[in-house]
Amino acid sequence: MSGMARGWESKSVEAQQAEATEKSKSGRQRLTPEAAARERGRETLRLSRQRVVQQLEATQNPRHRQMLGQELAHLDAQLGSYPDAD
Repeated sequence: MSGMARGWESKSVEAQQAEATEKSKSGRQRLTPEAAARERGRETLRLSRQRVVQQLEATQNPRHRQMLGQELAHLDAQLGSYPDAD
């Protein structure tokens, strides 16, 4: 057992978490309402695409696969219309 007082380590963890939170706040740009809305829309499309890909991998029905493929193409086209945020 270490000679360290109990609770010292948890205080260090708290300090690290507070520092990480502060860094993430200061490193983040403040988005305009329009930019935030675009970012939310892009994230929604990305998550929808991820769901469709998972369904496509799991389904065996040819008609359902065709429908999902069309939906995937549509989502890709929509995502392609967003300017790169990076």
